[in-house]
Amino acid sequence: MVAVAYSDLPRYRPGNPISIHFHGRSAVKMFQTFDDVTDPSLAAVRIAELRAQMATIGADGFLVPRADEHQGEYVAPGAERLKWLTGFSGSAGAALVLADQAVIFVDGRYTFQVREQTDGKVFAYDDLTKNPPSAWLKANATAGFRLAIDPWLHTVRETRNLRKALSDVGGELLELDTNPIDNIWPDQPSPPLGQVSIHDQRYAGKLATAKLAEMVKALEQARVTHTVLTDPSSIAWTFNIRGSDVPHTPLALAFAIIGADGVHRLFIDKRKLSMTVEAYLTQLCDLYPPSH
Repeated sequence: MVAVAYSDLPRYRPGNPISIHFHGRSAVKMFQTFDDVTDPSLAAVRIAELRAQMATIGADGFLVPRADEHQGEYVAPGAERLKWLTGFSGSAGAALVLADQAVIFVDGRYTFQVREQTDGKVFAYDDLTKNPPSAWLKANATAGFRLAIDPWLHTVRETRNLRKALSDVGGELLELDTNPIDNIWPDQPSPPLGQVSIHDQRYAGKLATAKLAEMVKALEQARVTHTVLTDPSSIAWTFNIRGSDVPHTPLALAFAIIGADGVHRLFIDKRKLSMTVEAYLTQLCDLYPPSH
């Protein structure tokens, strides 16, 4: 581990690169542009289009989290649904859209940012931590209220809390097969196809075969037959691979099922795999498309 004192760093100004030198060699280069610009004026039209979608499915509300199917901190451009709909670009938040109002929930880090990036005539603001959507619904939803969600974008705990809050007031949770925002986002970016590379054992610590064997042993000890991996960082560790699907982290978006019987399945777009990487992975697992 190398410690770097703050006073040793060059003076930083937004938009300028920083190079950090260790023992005379440049080791780290970071660049921050601060050019993330959003347009709050677009929200009113997009909210209206979303409400039309809600009406077609018989929903009284739709919850839009800042999340993707993997629940990671960084998401691909096509998963930035909250940003597209509202203009808010923070890393945590949610928008609850009803027929007659819309509420954005953010934590304390984004109290000022959310007001700068969104239209206060369209949205009310609430605290994601102190009064999350489930608590808001329990306090404000009426009997018969039907809330729609994309279940891929919510954790089990979130879904459970939403269902209970609605049940307590005589409401209902609708888990949709398709996300209505995807129906109204005309230029939504396609899923990323960052190329996958093999992470050398020198840095991984041990072979992927050894890691899989340890996981099989753990499954047997727990007396379960399978475990599902949805976190790309877990998949990167397990199979000793790296990718470039999301900003700031060398991860490939994928899912995996690890079997106690030694049969493992990796769900990943093969367009991300070179012949060498595909040959490497097929020795470890069966490959399937993400939609399988």
